[in-house]
Amino acid sequence: MIESFFFFIGGVQPKIKVLEETPRRCPRCGLHQAYLKRVDHYLSVFFIPVLKIKTGQPALFCNRCERPADDSGSDLPRSQPSTATRSCSYCDRAFPADYTFCPVCGRRL
Repeated sequence: MIESFFFFIGGVQPKIKVLEETPRRCPRCGLHQAYLKRVDHYLSVFFIPVLKIKTGQPALFCNRCERPADDSGSDLPRSQPSTATRSCSYCDRAFPADYTFCPVCGRRL
């Protein structure tokens, strides 16, 4: 008697697609490290994406602070925009006080 056994591995996996190669200014840290990306979901068979089942919404993701922002450039979890400014101790340039990095020299504040 011949018995057969079949093993199947499948599932849904996300795949990040970069929509623009040109970096934009991140609204949170102020550096030009944000890229317009989209997260699509694919049906995969044996860890190989076969069929796109869901197309995600485009969003701005910063490579430096790793925070998402919407495609218009405004920060998603942000409350009121701050009007206070401060200056960098390295290059003495003025910028909004909520920045984590200097937009001119790129150093952490």
